[in-house]
Order: sequence, then structure tokens, then C-alpha cells
Amino acid sequence: MSYSVKYQDIGVKGYKETWKYQEEIFDNLVRRKTGHQSQSSGAEKKDPGTLIFVEHPHVYTLGRNGSENNLLIDFIQLKARDAEFYRTNRGGDITYHGPGQIVGYPIFDLEIMKISLKDYIFGLEEAVILTLGYFGLKGSRINGATGVWIEDKIRTKVAKICAIGVRASRYVTMHGFAFNVNTDLDYFSYINPCGFTDKGVTSLEKELQVPQDLENVKMQLKEKLGSVFDLKWI
Repeated sequence: MSYSVKYQDIGVKGYKETWKYQEEIFDNLVRRKTGHQSQSSGAEKKDPGTLIFVEHPHVYTLGRNGSENNLLIDFIQLKARDAEFYRTNRGGDITYHGPGQIVGYPIFDLEIMKISLKDYIFGLEEAVILTLGYFGLKGSRINGATGVWIEDKIRTKVAKICAIGVRASRYVTMHGFAFNVNTDLDYFSYINPCGFTDKGVTSLEKELQVPQDLENVKMQLKEKLGSVFDLKWI
């Protein structure tokens, strides 16, 4: 049975503003699920999920178990680079968000979808891998490192193209993934991405050697997410 999801592309928004917005949706869904807020039409009604696509201005975010030591510049240097920094309540370590990157925030009820958190993260990775396949690239998973990676015989180390960090409560998810499309990769040089010092980062633009149509990539990614999770867009 398909899971109904509202799709929202909210354009370019600041991280703090977007975090507050997704928390409102998340909290509302949890309240309704736990009976602290009445259903609009009967007890059997299944509230829809929400998928938010957004681009953020330059910002570094740190997961709840991450280390600030993985931010390699101080706050004066951050300001000089027009970047912000936030500690978050998601999983994972430190990552960068910025222009030319698709950040996806799925606020889904995994209980309705009948999947585990592990299966959900696998599905996010699979949707990105399928999207990369559309563009003729081979994405992969690596043991012990969540996300999607590009590896080949030429490069000296694997490179992450999509980071994933989520939070779940009562089987409801928030936060999500960051897919590098036309991203300025220089900003990753100021952190140990996701806490790793032995792995690189890449983007769709870098791999294909030409800037990409961000709207086309969004539509491909949305389609693959719909297919992987059997979503019905409303």
C-alpha cells in the first residue's frame, strides 16, 4: 500500500528557519499519532508524510554525537566565509550545506510504511544510487559509513556525494540527506566531513565535468524516492 506524501520545494532558506519548520511538521505528526491531537476525520485516518527539498546558504551542522574538533576553522573564519554553524539533534557528525546542494528532509512515519530505521536509511541511499545511475554514474555504499559514495580505480580514496543524518521518534523521521550537485566543494576543506579524515567529497558537477540543471536532478531524485518507498504524491 502506497504511503501518501506532500512534496514541498521551498527554494533557498536559512538552516535555522528550515529546521524550525520541519520540527513543526514533525511535532504535529507525532502529536496526532500519539493521540495528543485529534485526527481530522476518524481514528483510522493515516496522516501523510512530507518531503522537503531546500538549498541552504553556507552552513555547517554537527550531529548530536559529533565532535566540534572536526570543524577546522574558528567562528571568526566562519563569518569571513559567510558561513554559520549549528549543533543539531540528528545522527552523524559534521557536514556542510550550501548553494548547489539538494538537501532533503523526509518527515515520514516508518510504522505506516512498515519499514525499520535501517531499511529507511538503506532506501535513502538506494534512491540516490538510482539517481546517479540515471546520469551514468555508479554510486555505492561502504561498510561503516552511512551515505552514498563514488569510487573507481583512478581516485586514491572514495569520495562522498551524499551525506545522510536522521532523527527518529515514535517511528517518525526528520532531518535527512544532502546531495552534492553543483556544490562548492572548497567548503568541505574546512571540516573533516562526517568525521572522516581518509575520505574525500565530490559532486555531480565534478564527476560529469559540467554544471547540472538542479531542477532536473530534483525531479529525478523525487521520482527515485517515490519508487523506492512506494510513495503517493499529494
